Amino acid sequence: MSDWKQCTLADLGEIVGGATPSTKNESYYGGDISWITPKDLSNFQGRYISKGERNITSEGLKNSSARIMPPNSVLFTSRAPIGYVAISENEVCTNQGFKSIVPNTETDYLFLYYLLLYNRDRIESMGSGTTFKEISGSIMKRIEVVVPKDKVEQQMIAKTLGAIDDKIAINTKINHNLEQQAQAIWIERFGCYEPNGVLGDYATVKSGYAFKSSWWQDSGVKVIKIKNITNTGLNLNDCSFVSEEKVNLAKEFVAQVGDLLIAMTGATIGKFAIVPQSEETLLVNQRVGKFFFKDVPVLERLPFLWCVLKQDSVFNEIINRGQGSAQPNISPTDIMTIPVFIPSDSEVTDFNETLQSSFEIITTNYAENEKLALLRDTLLPRLMSGELSVADI
Repeated sequence: MSDWKQCTLADLGEIVGGATPSTKNESYYGGDISWITPKDLSNFQGRYISKGERNITSEGLKNSSARIMPPNSVLFTSRAPIGYVAISENEVCTNQGFKSIVPNTETDYLFLYYLLLYNRDRIESMGSGTTFKEISGSIMKRIEVVVPKDKVEQQMIAKTLGAIDDKIAINTKINHNLEQQAQAIWIERFGCYEPNGVLGDYATVKSGYAFKSSWWQDSGVKVIKIKNITNTGLNLNDCSFVSEEKVNLAKEFVAQVGDLLIAMTGATIGKFAIVPQSEETLLVNQRVGKFFFKDVPVLERLPFLWCVLKQDSVFNEIINRGQGSAQPNISPTDIMTIPVFIPSDSEVTDFNETLQSSFEIITTNYAENEKLALLRDTLLPRLMSGELSVADI
């Protein structure tokens, strides 16, 4: 740690806030200036962001206190919620929900990104407010951190962590391409047909096991909850745990490789994910639906089911059926009675056989990404605190 220094975030770059041009003036929106909001990062899984849902015009920029920041600025949400982090891929500006940092010449931007990831829980704890917690610009500037004095050492740390995220990004891109191909093949073969059955004609859905709150513990057998279903698969590095003895109680809900799980409650209702290859036992919690196929290996039936659930008409039906209460909620029966087109057995078999190898690659990549994410998250605190040197890896 002798070659590290204690400093503030303001010593590493310029802290920049954002602003929202008046929404009453239509001429302020629809331009070519990228404008990012915390909502744009809520489901964002990568590191580099180029644009949000909306752009603003030069007139909108001029008539607000928003500022254009250069590429490789590190964006950090300062409210609703605190702690989303991303790197600008090009020139961007943000709304007032950010306290971003434009790194100075002595600071590596990628190192700064990982530094904020490492410190985001601590930064969040400094937030204040009644309606929602917020970090002010003055507090953000005064936050103390410890960093390598030498920018080259910063870059070495960032390169080590970045290589892991690069591989995760490659796997994610491969999966996205394979999934897009699968959808294209499904649409080509079956997209022009009207529903002739229901989802329950193809698969059965059951809600996971209702584990008691008193059973949760700090380690043991992983339990998949709704929070673990993300846009890019299952996040198995943030699971809850029960003891080994609970497996017998919930043995029907042991998740196998290729199982398709769907969120049935809350903001993520309708999202679904494939269970990756895993050496661990995984259990499914209540309000997470698991699809079952009678006497047939899951991977042999997965491609067609996955493509059906990807159709907008099916997703919208899930959302519509889940409305009507304070918290969106859909039952297994509701899901199984959604109208879909079911081809002949021979057509389904041919489709699944065509795409089975693709989905085996997808599940393998999901599993590798889980291991890589765990490795990154294990190395992050040790590298960013100086406990571990890159030379020791």
